[in-house]
Amino acid sequence: MFREVSVIEAREVLRLCLKKYGQRAIARMLGMDRKTVRRYVEAAADAGLVQDGGEEQLTDEAIGVVIGETRNGRRPGHGKGWQRLETERTFIAERLGKDLHLTKIHDLLGRRGVVVPYRTLHRFAVAELGFGRTRATVRIAEGEPGSEVQVDFGRMGLVPDPKSERRRVAHGLVFTPVVSGYRFCWLTLEQTTAAIIDTKRRSRPLSAAHPC
Repeated sequence: MFREVSVIEAREVLRLCLKKYGQRAIARMLGMDRKTVRRYVEAAADAGLVQDGGEEQLTDEAIGVVIGETRNGRRPGHGKGWQRLETERTFIAERLGKDLHLTKIHDLLGRRGVVVPYRTLHRFAVAELGFGRTRATVRIAEGEPGSEVQVDFGRMGLVPDPKSERRRVAHGLVFTPVVSGYRFCWLTLEQTTAAIIDTKRRSRPLSAAHPC
């Protein structure tokens, strides 16, 4: 009985997957745990099933392989799709080095006759080629006090315009010395060089300069 239920369950999961339903939707439709659905789908990908291949792929032999992997854990090594990607390792690595999107690389592989599920390609790229890993951050040495200041605008909200009494968006021109980290903010209604220079000549600026 357990075997029969597993066969029906696996076949239905993969049938819906081939119809391009997402794993979340499949789990909801069949009342199953999403992790179980994911195990079926990943085992099928390792067994060589492709989403665009049609339901004729769901043979008793293929379903048996999927059930065996999900019940007993994955067999050592990888499936046919992964093995195909191994032969294209250099091609994939070169494209990743050129900052191509992985979806584009998946399309290029298809044109080369290497048809594998995108999920398998993604797992291969992450595990074998370091795809998606955060690059190391190089710390920049701090300069001497007074040697560098960073300047940028930030949106501050709506304020009354002293000239028209209409409410306008105010911007803060923020100065940040890189060593101390203290910030100075000057409010202005315009992000232009002339407006910034003009703030020095105003008798009553929009807002007194103040530390943020």
